Amino acid sequence: MLAITRPLARAAPKGLSRAAALSTWSAVPAGPPDPILGVTEAFKADKDPRKINLGVGAYRDDNGKPYVLHSVKKAEKLIYESHPDKEYLPITGLAEFTKLAAKLAYGSESAPLNENAVAITQSISGTGALRIGGAFLARFYPHSKTIYLPTPSWGNHTPIFRDSGLEVKQYRYYDKKTIGLDFAGLKEDLKNIPEKSIVLFHACAHNPTGVDPTQEQWVEISNIVKEKQLFPFFDMAYQGFASGDISHDAFAVRYFVSQGHQVALSQSFAKNMGLYGERVGAFSVTTADPEEKARVESQLKIVVRPMYSNPPLSGARIAATILGRHELYSEWEKEVKSMADRIISMRHRLHDNLVAQGTPGTWGHIVSQIGMFSYTGLTTPQTKALAEKAHIYMTADGRISMAGLNAHNIDYFSESVSRAVKGEL
Repeated sequence: MLAITRPLARAAPKGLSRAAALSTWSAVPAGPPDPILGVTEAFKADKDPRKINLGVGAYRDDNGKPYVLHSVKKAEKLIYESHPDKEYLPITGLAEFTKLAAKLAYGSESAPLNENAVAITQSISGTGALRIGGAFLARFYPHSKTIYLPTPSWGNHTPIFRDSGLEVKQYRYYDKKTIGLDFAGLKEDLKNIPEKSIVLFHACAHNPTGVDPTQEQWVEISNIVKEKQLFPFFDMAYQGFASGDISHDAFAVRYFVSQGHQVALSQSFAKNMGLYGERVGAFSVTTADPEEKARVESQLKIVVRPMYSNPPLSGARIAATILGRHELYSEWEKEVKSMADRIISMRHRLHDNLVAQGTPGTWGHIVSQIGMFSYTGLTTPQTKALAEKAHIYMTADGRISMAGLNAHNIDYFSESVSRAVKGEL
């Protein structure tokens, strides 16, 4: 009978204790922390009952709680009662949604819309729309592979467009001295950039400054864009949420289209419908005619297919139900205005408090800015003092989310800011 022998135990390879250093991923560097998430993490770790988080870019009600719109709840009920399936959407999404999203943005009187010349695809919210747009322009825009962003811009714009294959450059936008629009610098830079370059504009409620051009200034910008044959790419993440008026917030997009500009547009329904986690958005391009639209949409499908195949269904159904039913649309308009009005009221109360407390400096920019965010003009040392001494958290550049202020904390915040500016914290 053959003896069964066991293999001799092998000694552990030399340097096994150094395995981690020899890992495939040992050369991967740690990425920088996200500035907004860092604010939220510090806020969560703070145990003081007075703490305030002004970093988050999401609407909160007057009790500081997340808010689900009544129109959204009613739309969800209608959808549930219709017993819908869970089948895949087409690559470009829910056709009912994209049709209504385009109408909301461009207006029912839009020539390209009525001529069936708007190529559109559903996207994974506004971020996904920008990413699709960046990839499409990188492949097919024939005149330039450079996009110019306002300084500053939303922090995600630069990585989105760089990862899309575009070179990113800047044009002047915000004036730190006036805490307002550097309109002269903006115009000069637009006139000096190469012809036919791509230029990104925030359609309304500029993020992060809250500083928007006036309608008269948009007219001047349009003239320069036309003269330089620039290609305008609008990011419209806050339609209705900025002023409370759907048409007013879409002025820039609609005016440019009415003046014959071909435009690209990113839309988000995160803010104005409170559909943050549903990831509902759209990317569109105005084209010359239906045949050109069909060719553009065929390429948008090719861009989307390897990214995520097709978009999510639930949020698009909610948005389409609201936009497509008169009674729900009317209720939604009122709710959007109510949210915008609450933020505007916080701006006025903050301004009045700071003035009444004799806070050094001028504070008119608090009420002249618009939308969810405000560049307060606070310095980095002041924001640090507010976090450490008053338990108030914001980004180091002094940007705050106005939605984080409410009737219960506005007075404490105002007093703390005043003390920080006076050097009393």
